[in-house]
Amino acid sequence: MTPFIPNPSTSKPVLVTGANGFLGRHLVAELHGRGQPVRALVRPGTAPPFPLDWNVEYREADLLRPATLVGAAEGCGAIIHAAALASVNPARDPALWTVNVEGTRAVLAETGRAGVARLVYVGTANVFGFGTPADPGDETRPYAGARYGLDYMDSKRAATDLVLRAVDEQQLPAVLVHPTFMLGAEDAKPTSGALLLEIYRGKVPGYPPGGKNYVHVRDVAQATVNALNLGRVGESYILGNENLSYHEAFTLMADLMRVPPPRWPLPAGLAQFYGQLCSLQTRLTGRPGRLNAAMTAVANDGHYFRVDKARRELQLPQTPVAEAITEAFAWFKAEQYI
Repeated sequence: MTPFIPNPSTSKPVLVTGANGFLGRHLVAELHGRGQPVRALVRPGTAPPFPLDWNVEYREADLLRPATLVGAAEGCGAIIHAAALASVNPARDPALWTVNVEGTRAVLAETGRAGVARLVYVGTANVFGFGTPADPGDETRPYAGARYGLDYMDSKRAATDLVLRAVDEQQLPAVLVHPTFMLGAEDAKPTSGALLLEIYRGKVPGYPPGGKNYVHVRDVAQATVNALNLGRVGESYILGNENLSYHEAFTLMADLMRVPPPRWPLPAGLAQFYGQLCSLQTRLTGRPGRLNAAMTAVANDGHYFRVDKARRELQLPQTPVAEAITEAFAWFKAEQYI
């Protein structure tokens, strides 16, 4: 049974950063469904994304300017920090460090200043060492992503270290959750759902040799909210579900959307060569190519993880990934993305 936050009618609101993002929308819906008051942090000028009868309170801030966060958590009982930049193209982008590291630093300062009872920091499973399908990575494995040269992974690892130091040195009441590759409805940007759209449109000719872990975004939202009262301070939890090779995942996605699957295996060397060509194009033109060398290096590896700890301690659900794909595709159709 999903834990229920006690006395929701009298409890202080939970501040959700990145509330109008893919995961953020599901976090707010999950909190609202449990009767928990919510304060949604959104960028300046953002139209209210939630129904009026949810009584969501809004605050504006821009994590590219972390100082705008000051005072956002005043009167809140907890914070879920889900705001982040997740761009991997170009591989190097100073904005990732501003939002992911300096933004997190500002959230930590606000947590202490407002005296909230719990901070749940949303990271990424990429800050841990990955494994094989037979021996997946877990929360104990050291960071392996530095080899790629991606500011996204490096900045998220740095932000994770910031949170852990604040727990150790300042006794900050923080729990860390680390999702894998999320799929589901409400991916308005789109982010991870862009892969589905590319496969549907026939723009993915083949599949690289690697793979990754996939999870329903709603499962991540439930476990993240559960972490408010089930997570242990200072502990990290990988939130994921099914480990699939790219061949398996792309075939499943195509079958569920009733389109032909990507046909051709892409050898690691060929994929890396193409990525290097794209990176060269970027250097020559100043414009990001379709891919880059770092992205193809990631795709050549198997980013597989186990999620036993989150299942045991946060009651992480395990909705079949096929259901997440089906819901995402139906939402894209309903919203006329396709």
